[in-house]
Amino acid sequence: MAGLLALGLGAAQAAEIAVQVLDRQGAPLTDAVVLLSGQGLVPDPRPASIDQQNRRFVPHVLAVSTGTAVSFPNSDDIRHQVYSFSSAKHFELPLYHGIPSTPVVFDQPGVVVVGCNIHDWMVGYVYVTAAGRAVVTDGQGRARLEVPDGHYRLALWHPDLSDRREVAQPDLDVAGKSVALQLQLAVQPKPLPAEPPTTSFEEAFHKAAHDEAHP
Repeated sequence: MAGLLALGLGAAQAAEIAVQVLDRQGAPLTDAVVLLSGQGLVPDPRPASIDQQNRRFVPHVLAVSTGTAVSFPNSDDIRHQVYSFSSAKHFELPLYHGIPSTPVVFDQPGVVVVGCNIHDWMVGYVYVTAAGRAVVTDGQGRARLEVPDGHYRLALWHPDLSDRREVAQPDLDVAGKSVALQLQLAVQPKPLPAEPPTTSFEEAFHKAAHDEAHP
């Protein structure tokens, strides 16, 4: 569970909350979702995107508010077929390259696991929340939020949690000063799966798809 350190850093009109999340070994934890909710914080469904680069989803984890439209550009030189069977959102983007004309709207809270029908090792996550603020930690396990003074509920989520449920943290009071938090989550991150060698079937599939697109 969480260890918690809070430091007053000076007055601010909109207080900044600086968070660092550590794993069970005390190392910085990337791709952790920091969730903050409380009176006066409302969802912010601004458009977002997950790219496909070098046969990976980038970012690996995206946190969005309910109602957010997410585009899935494909920057690779091959086509991908992006889909999800998750209960929070079922969708499929047929084999494509470039930017699909219509983004996917994530209108229900929950964890959406995203995959590619062509490349089984490609896995990404969209964490859809009705919380007022949600951000994802960077490679140093750090994330920043800005909030007005108030009392807030804090929680963490990570795709490598055993039950994939968010983990509540101690409540937070913000009163005229910015705050620094160091939180620890009982997670041992798993390495991203290695890309397997291209098979003859995959080569044939890509050739057929290319020939269909360029008769």
